Amino acid sequence: MAEIISGTETSKKIQAELKDEVTQLKSKGITPGLSTILVGEDEASKVYIGQKIKVCEKLGITSFHHKLPANTIESDLLNLINTLNNDPKVHGILCQLPLPKHINTDKMLLAISPDKDVDGFHLLNMGKLLSKKSMKEIEEEKMYLPCTPHGIIQLLRRANIPLSGAEAVVVGRSNIVGKPVALLLMAENSTVTICHTGTKNMAEVTRRADVLIAAIGKPKFITADMVKDGVVVIDVGVNRLPEGLCGDVDFDKVKEKAKAITPVPGGVGPMTIAMLMVNTVKAAKKLSGVR
Repeated sequence: MAEIISGTETSKKIQAELKDEVTQLKSKGITPGLSTILVGEDEASKVYIGQKIKVCEKLGITSFHHKLPANTIESDLLNLINTLNNDPKVHGILCQLPLPKHINTDKMLLAISPDKDVDGFHLLNMGKLLSKKSMKEIEEEKMYLPCTPHGIIQLLRRANIPLSGAEAVVVGRSNIVGKPVALLLMAENSTVTICHTGTKNMAEVTRRADVLIAAIGKPKFITADMVKDGVVVIDVGVNRLPEGLCGDVDFDKVKEKAKAITPVPGGVGPMTIAMLMVNTVKAAKKLSGVR
């Protein structure tokens, strides 16, 4: 039976560490500030934003929330981002995705100052990540890493899962999870294979994995016959079925073969929010000149 890697518990430990950092910053007259933007009425987005605001309050981070109607024109959103870029009380800016179809997501991401890009999606920050070869280089740079991939690495590290020399397989090639988590795993000296919809004989590839990251967006896609005994499984998927939430992994069957596995919910999700707070505190230090 697999060990359950709890993102809920790990995120609580990270939040406790951050709360101490926030207290120290406030003693120097610096209050980290996170500005969130929600365009439209997407119910899942409302829930995510609410969770982020709640954690901000818990840690003592000032939260500035901007709720815009679904018919907001692109130029108005870009003007708001420009205002926030120039607001010294705002250290981090997050525009919740997905955006309405009439707004260009790439244009929005580029509009956010790289110094306030706490999602880690700006091309400059993604390019920095691509240019680094090791976690030591990444940590020395004090980069804003994409939150979900960074959360995955923290889960693996804090669960004492060996990554150096491990064969890691990432199922999914999105810019948000698949590609950046592959880069971070390589920086940890893992040997990485990325699978996607064009991969032939995917099960043959996934069965090689010592560490398997499932981020394909298909409910219970990874089945027990696709993994080897003793694998470590990180399930990034959040899929809504009539019987409730499930991940991209057939949890009940795969856990019988795995050494360790994350649940859905309570796995990667809480870590994504924790890493957003890590980036916000990092941004507050950077923009305030605190080392």
